[in-house]
Amino acid sequence: MSTIAPSMTPDAKPERRLTGRGVLAWLVGFFLVIFAANGAFIYYALSSWTGLEVESSYKAGQAYQGVLDEAARQAARGWQVNAHIDRDGGGRAAMRIVARDKTGAPLSGLLFTARLERPTHRAEDRTLTLAERETGIYVGTLDDLEPGQWDLHLEGTGSTGVVFRSRNRLFLKDE
Repeated sequence: MSTIAPSMTPDAKPERRLTGRGVLAWLVGFFLVIFAANGAFIYYALSSWTGLEVESSYKAGQAYQGVLDEAARQAARGWQVNAHIDRDGGGRAAMRIVARDKTGAPLSGLLFTARLERPTHRAEDRTLTLAERETGIYVGTLDDLEPGQWDLHLEGTGSTGVVFRSRNRLFLKDE
């Protein structure tokens, strides 16, 4: 009896079989990729921003009633404080604050400080002290103010201490 061997062409590839070693290699390789990706994400998450807003949440909680009382006194004053920021193409920014009391009269003799903070990266935070140019109008400039999202903290100080505070989220466009 004669057997006929299957014909093989020179271009035919031999059949690959999946063995236990192959399954183990794929399984170990898969989990190594997952662990490497998770490690990279953890590293970037911990090195970019801590998420810490206050040093001691207990102390901030204890002072909260004072913050509420100060906000009520500020609201009773009825002041109208408007801030405007103009950025040029080079990143130079001019800030202008117009401060008026509840009757619309200009507020003079205050010292306004503006703190621009990045919501996620404190290294780019900027502080600006504004000078009173006209009665009730305070101005100041910053160099290299990048576009993007910022938190603007305004603080007005008078002869009796801090008399005005506000916090606003801004988005500065790239011009």
